Parts: sequence; structure tokens; C-alpha cells
Amino acid sequence: MTEPVSITFHATDIDAIAEAKGCVAILVDDEGKLDQAGRRVNRLTRGALERLVGSDGFGKKKPGEASVLDWPVGMAAEKVAVVSLPKKATVDEARKAGAAIARALGGDGALVLAGGHRHAAEVALGIALRAYEFDAQKTKKADPKGEVRVMVKDAEATAEAAKPLLAAAEGVFFTRDLVSEPANVLTTDEFARRLTDMERLGLKVEVLEEADLEKLGMNALLAVGMASVMPSKVVVMQWNGGGDEQPLALVGKGVVFDTGGISLKPAAGMEEMTMDMGGAGVVAGVMRTLALRKAKANVVGLVGLVENTVAGNAQRPGDVVKSMKGDTIEVINTDAEGRLVLSDVLWYAQDRFKPVGMIDLATLTGAMIIALGHETAGVFSNDDTLCGQLLDAARAEGEGAWRLPMGQVYDDQLKSRIADMKNVGGRPAGSITAAQFLKRFVKDETPWCHIDIAGVALKSSDSPLSPKGATGWGVLTLDRLVKDGYEG
Repeated sequence: MTEPVSITFHATDIDAIAEAKGCVAILVDDEGKLDQAGRRVNRLTRGALERLVGSDGFGKKKPGEASVLDWPVGMAAEKVAVVSLPKKATVDEARKAGAAIARALGGDGALVLAGGHRHAAEVALGIALRAYEFDAQKTKKADPKGEVRVMVKDAEATAEAAKPLLAAAEGVFFTRDLVSEPANVLTTDEFARRLTDMERLGLKVEVLEEADLEKLGMNALLAVGMASVMPSKVVVMQWNGGGDEQPLALVGKGVVFDTGGISLKPAAGMEEMTMDMGGAGVVAGVMRTLALRKAKANVVGLVGLVENTVAGNAQRPGDVVKSMKGDTIEVINTDAEGRLVLSDVLWYAQDRFKPVGMIDLATLTGAMIIALGHETAGVFSNDDTLCGQLLDAARAEGEGAWRLPMGQVYDDQLKSRIADMKNVGGRPAGSITAAQFLKRFVKDETPWCHIDIAGVALKSSDSPLSPKGATGWGVLTLDRLVKDGYEG
């Protein structure tokens, strides 16, 4: 997988500043006062730093934004990145400050003069997240980024605070890599292999093959993948870091490529359907994070891995399939396949693990993009408490999420003439009727949230903490949810 840039923490040594190569980054508060390290940089640059900080241009910088001095006189560094960051900056502003430093990062690395800033660890996370670059399929690899050394007042305490944050960064990178891979590389077999490899981190990983799924009655999931040469699978990842309590269950849609099946998608943009396993990618990234930071909680991650393609034996519009729950489903649109995959995995998760709560993630509906664009995921729930905890976690991590309504009037749109339900409810409220479909496979006693990440999993332009492409949205939010609500 893509490895995050190396970040280490050290006590402040002002004598080392002059000889530091690459980028020297300095945090400047809203009053423009320079600390000891800043005064040394100013002296080395013959007052250039002080003039920049006092300029009108720098005064208009928002928290987390930077100005750059190239080839500073009196220093070995190629550039000095001067970052505006108030003493009482928010976590989000500190991460954006780190992202600004990451944009100036080159082969010689960086020396970050963080002084005594209370969010120095969050700055480091911002550097790690924004320094990501996916080059696995390129013959010419990206230029390596050098080590980032962060000088702080209390290096040991900052390093300890950064440890779980950098574990989360690795989880985000794992998700981004999975979402970025082409479908001829990330087959269902390869996806399962990468998840099984995480056993070395302490996860218990189990792969259910097609014969196992047939015995369990997962006919809705199997129908989606029956035209593909790729075998359908369900992978179960368990992290048992808590006591004897029942686990939180995370469920992800893992359609490694989605043609739409017989209800074929338009050709334009179909290449992006390699990201239709984004929900499974997030679940995998969260499980990796929990294992890396040795979370004191019990969490099980389940992903349904299939390919939705076209062949003579493909599922047809008008077919009726029987789910593991026992309900029959009239397939009106074979491009509404993710909910069929999730229906069986959701039921299996409850039947086997009796979870204290369950959250599913899926790139489920194009309607979600129309409703909320590419900045905010849609959240649907049967439980106000769990939903509130999830939204609080997303807010704390700066990942946009918004709760949408559910209700019987939307559920009525799923009535079928010949089966227990249809798999679509028409164009109106398409994201809501998709959530209502999933809710039919959630037991009344199970607190549940569905997160539609269709708009946020992959972006066509840069984001503050990620370059163009896969974002890893949801790893930080769900890790925070576990940390705040499920660890003793």
C-alpha cells in the first residue's frame, strides 16, 4: 500500500534550523508574534520573515493558509513556509495548516517549527493526509517525499498524541488505494487477499466463498455477481480489543466494478465505477486503523465483494430473488445492485454477531450526488442516539454528513405486484427509497445507520486534505465514533 510520509517529533533545536534542507515551516499566531525558533529564522533571513508576517497579504491569510519564501538568504532550505495558525485554532484549521506544509514538501523533507502549539499532532496528521499520491499503476513513480521532522516544546507528549492519528492516516491511505485501483487489478480475489493480509495486525479475517454464501441463502448478493468470472465473496474482519460485550458492526458495499448489468450505464464516466466498492474500502480502512492503534473495543467489519457485469446468465430486470432473510425481491433495475448485496450482508451480520449497533456505507445512489453534491454524505437511521453520535463524530473530524428523512410514505414506493418488494422506488427521493429498502433488512432491536457516500468517496478536484481522486471519507469519522462511544 501507499506508505504515509515519515513524521518524527523532536525537541526544539534552534541551532539546527540554518542547516535544515528542503522546506522549513513555521507556525505564526494571529498576533504575528514570533517564538524563539521564529526569531532565529528571522535573523537568518535578515528580517524577511518579519516583513512577510507584517505584510497586508499575510494578514489576510485564513487560519491554515501559508505564504512561501523561496531560496531564503542565510539558510540551506529551499523554502520557508509561513503558516497562519492562531493559538486557539480549531482541529480542522490545524490539519489545514499541515496540508499547506505538505504542498511544499519535496524530496528533502521538511522541518516544522511547531513550538508549543496545542494542536501540533493535528498539524502532523494534515501533513500525512495531504502528502498522499497514488502511483501504483504508473511506470514513472512519484518523486519520494523526505522525512518530516516536527520540532515541538514537548516532543514525547506530542508523539504520543500523534500515534493514533497517524494510525488513522494509514487507514485512510489503505482506503484510498483500494478505491483508486482499477478493477482488473482489484478483483474480488485480490480484494479478499489484501484484507486477509491484515491478520498480521491482529485482525481475525474470514472469507466466505460462493459455496458458503449459497448455503447461507445469500441469493440476493449472488444474483448480482452471477454473470462475472470473478467469484462473489463476503469477508468478515473481527477486532476484539474490548471485553465481553457484543460488537459494533460495520458493513460495506464492495462492487469492484459496476456496469449496471442489463440496465447498462451510459459509457461516459463508466470508468469511475471502479470506485463502487468505496463502502467496503472505508470499512477496511477503519478496521486497519483500529488494529494499528489497538482500540479497546469490539468491532466487526463485513464486506460483500461482487462484480456487476453483463453476460448471457446475467440477472434480468423482472427477475425475483429470495434474500437470506427470506423476503422476495423483484429486480426492476439491475443497476440498483448495491442494496441487494447489502441486504444479505446486513442480515448475516445481525444473525451471527447480534451487534450493539450497525452502520453500513455504500456508494449507493446517484441521487445522493444531486441532493448533497461532493462535500456531504447522506445519513439515514432508525435510532436517534446512534445517528447523533455518528453526526457528532463526523463534525469533530470535519467530514460533512447530513441526516435525511425516512418514513412509510417512502417505503410504500417499494411495493411490488409479484414479490414482497421492488429493488427501486422510482426517481423521486431515490436515495431515501434506497435507505428504506435497506431498513427492511434491519431488525427492530438493532440501532442502525446507513451512509450514502456516492458523492464523497471520489472527487474530481483537490480537497483541503486530499489530492484529486479517492478521499477516504469516513475512516476518521468511524474511528472517532468507536473511540468516543465504544472504548472503555
